[in-house]
Parts: sequence; structure tokens; C-alpha cells
Amino acid sequence: MKAGRFAPSNRAAGVQLPIIPIVAGWIAETPGTISLGQGVVHYGPPLAALEAIPEFLATVPHHQYIPDAGLPELRKAFEGKLRAENGIDAPFERGIYVTIGANQAFLNAVLAICDPGDEVILLSPYYFNHEMAITLASAVPVPVPVDERLQPDLPAIAAAITERTRAIVTVSPNNPTGAVYPRETLAAIHRLCAERGIYHVSDEAYEYFTYDGARHFSPGSLGGGHVISLYSLSKAYGMASWRVGFLVAPEHLHRDLMKIQDTVVVSGSAISQFVGLRAMREGRGYCAAHLPSLARVRKEVLARIEAVPDLVEVPPATGAFYLFVKVNAGMSAIALSERLVREHKVAVIPGETFGVTRGCWLRIAYGSLRDETAVEGIDRLITGLRAILAP
Repeated sequence: MKAGRFAPSNRAAGVQLPIIPIVAGWIAETPGTISLGQGVVHYGPPLAALEAIPEFLATVPHHQYIPDAGLPELRKAFEGKLRAENGIDAPFERGIYVTIGANQAFLNAVLAICDPGDEVILLSPYYFNHEMAITLASAVPVPVPVDERLQPDLPAIAAAITERTRAIVTVSPNNPTGAVYPRETLAAIHRLCAERGIYHVSDEAYEYFTYDGARHFSPGSLGGGHVISLYSLSKAYGMASWRVGFLVAPEHLHRDLMKIQDTVVVSGSAISQFVGLRAMREGRGYCAAHLPSLARVRKEVLARIEAVPDLVEVPPATGAFYLFVKVNAGMSAIALSERLVREHKVAVIPGETFGVTRGCWLRIAYGSLRDETAVEGIDRLITGLRAILAP
């Protein structure tokens, strides 16, 4: 019930406040803070892509509207990438859509498949923007906790399905946990969705970021016409601010997805898609060249965190650039996170925003760090935890 005529909608009021701007505010008020918070990489787009910008600026048609679904050349390039790398056969004309990052791709998917009151199963801890998008669409997020190794609990997922369930969402490699789901687990979820007549939404924004022999798998390669896959150039190509994502969907959703795309954005950013196309021409080797430095930072961060088992527990994490750690603390993660910034100048993301309300969990992001910054940041974190949690 609204409090008066001038009040936000109940739909918007029910969405959680975004945590990243809140933590950014703490950081702005505490100069010198090292951020282990936001999930970005330390490198930018390929130089060849940036050097092509004058060509874009000098061409008059580039300053006009582009097709709702995105530049045909970019969608065609992504079609080839999906076939070669992911084993997915999706026609770019009626199955691939360029979006304003993978977040918009997810919202478009929810709007296309859900009516108000429909349910979407999220594996908890979940990516907070997924929960926010489901709520904003007047659907109902249904969290299902992962197991102690941060892997999907298949019996619990099956038990959570009701007649209102429209989809199960998987994120692998995972944000916030860094877990990578094995092929057999994702295949089991794919089969479950097919048997129960629901969609499998697979967020694969971190597909290139795996370590210690872990391998990424795309459920869309199994076919069946019920998988919706999400991708992004933000991570692999260092293009977070350019906002280029991809939605890959079954052809029977084409008309509805085009309605949604035209309503929400009409035409995406031409220059972002132009640069994205040229970035993709560098191939996955561009990201692969940066993985050794990320793996080195990851190893350093893990070594330092695992050396203090009295303070934190570290579940296995072989993907993305996150650790999701349990702190042996009797206080809320959000209160602890604010004190870490204000008193010890190190920022992390509290577990509550990922749907974890039992225990004190923190997400540590190391993708934007160089070696020396990683050491200093983790040392501040450990020092801060010891000081704040001291009896």
C-alpha cells in the first residue's frame, strides 16, 4: 500500500538498494581506500579497437540509429564465436541480441518469460542484480542455497519447483563465489528444466576466467530450445564502461524480445558496439594473455587468506575473480564492511546483498588488482578483521 499520492511504486520499493554505490560512497569519504569490492579487470580494451574510433566518428551513418537487436556485423561475429567456442548454434537474425551489458540481457529475459507472480529459482548466494531484476519485473525470486562446497544442490533445486516456476538461473563461473559448476551438474539442471517445462537461464559472463584445471561449460550446447544464455564483453575485453552484452535465446521468444528491446533502448550505443566488434576480432587470446597476471594475484590472495583460518573460512573457488569467505564474527557483514572501509581503508562487499543472512560472509574481488596492491589490500583486510573482531 502506498503512503500517499507522491510515493514510489510498490514494485520499485521492493527492490534492494544497489550495494556498489553504497560502498563507493564509503570509499569516497575515506581517501586512500583499496577496493576489493567491484568486479572489474585491471586492463582495458584492445588497442586496435580503440584506434578504430576515428573511423567510426568520420562515418555519418554511424551517428544514426542502429537496428534494435544490435549491429548485424557484431551479432554475426558472436554467432561464429558461439559455434566455435561454446558449441551453440544460434542464428544471429532471430536468436542473438546485443544489450546494454549482461544485466539488461537478464532483465529482458525475465520480462519475456515471466508474468507477475511467476517464480525464478536463484542459487544462493546469488548475483544481486538478478534478484533485483526479478523483483522489478513483479516476479518472485526463490533462493535455493548451494552446498558447503558452493555447488548446486540438485535435490533442493528440484524440490523448489512449483507450478509458478518459470526458470532456474545458473551463473558459472560464479559471481559472487568464484565456483565453477561441472558439466555433469549443469547437464542435470538442463535435463530437469526440460522435464519440468521451464527455462534454464545460464549467465556466462566469466566464461574465460578459470583456474586450476577447471573448465567452463555452456548448457546451451545441449540444445532443447529452453536455454537462454547471457554473455558480456565487460570482463574478457576490459570493456565494463562500454556496456556491451549478449542475450542468446530460443527463436520462439524472438518477437517478444524485440518488443522489449524496442521499448527499453530502441537502439543501443553504436560506438560501443563498433568497438566491441573490433575487440572481438582479437579473439579470446586477448583475455588469455592477461590470465597469468590474474592467476598470480589470485594465488597471492588465497595464500594470505588461507593463512588465517582463525579469522576466515575459504570454500573452493576456481573461477571468475572472486573469493566468498566466511568470517568468524558475531556481527553483520554490512556493519563489518563499513568499519573495514572507515577504520582500515579496505573495501569488500557484504554477503547480505547476495542473499546470505546466516553467518558473516564477504566477497573479495581481485580482478582489478596488481601484485603489490593485492598484498597491501589483503594485509589491510586481515589487520582490520583482527582489530575489529578482537575480544
